[in-house]
Amino acid sequence: MNKRIELIDAARGLAVLLMMAHHGIFDAIMFSDAPREIFENPLISVLQYIVAITFILISGVSSRFSQNNIKRGLKTFVCALSVIVASILPFVNMPIWFGALHLLAVCMIAYGFLGKYINRVHWAIWLIAGIAAFTAEIYGVLPQPDIYSADWFSPIPWTFAFLLGTSIGGRIKDGRFPKWFYDTQVPILPAIGRKALLIYLIHQPLMFGITQLIATVYPAA
Repeated sequence: MNKRIELIDAARGLAVLLMMAHHGIFDAIMFSDAPREIFENPLISVLQYIVAITFILISGVSSRFSQNNIKRGLKTFVCALSVIVASILPFVNMPIWFGALHLLAVCMIAYGFLGKYINRVHWAIWLIAGIAAFTAEIYGVLPQPDIYSADWFSPIPWTFAFLLGTSIGGRIKDGRFPKWFYDTQVPILPAIGRKALLIYLIHQPLMFGITQLIATVYPAA
């Protein structure tokens, strides 16, 4: 199947927009003295997990359509390195050592080498393992590294979302989803989804600049 599936691009686009909103709220709290209650509540926590899982899962889906996941992963890894550099600048000082892009880069490269073996695993295995791993993380069972990272995506449990995506992507590629899934046209969101990496890279510096400008014009009392 060579035709792009708009629903996949649309889902990626929606996930990017929601992630931008999440980062915007975070920046407003950290740099503009917005109330922390906006961010620190159960609803936002649940939405944060849903958006991040969706974003990573869709990347796994897309891996089944990529002609070269190693090249794709290396490109993402270079972008992830740029995130590290930007995050440790003195006027930012919020290091991101292993965020979403770092995780995706590692997953893509690993899948590029091991995909033929990963594809043999039934999707239910990844789903069950993922639920168990996320439950362990939520309840603090998984060990955490003794390092501060403003954005942290531990390989376990997040890799399982990517692996589940590869299984779902295989079913989509084989035409096993309903016909409407392949034919549905969606406005605007697919275009955003096709530029997800670029938007992801530029949105945080842009939002950081906006919040700094607001903080300068309207300083906290």
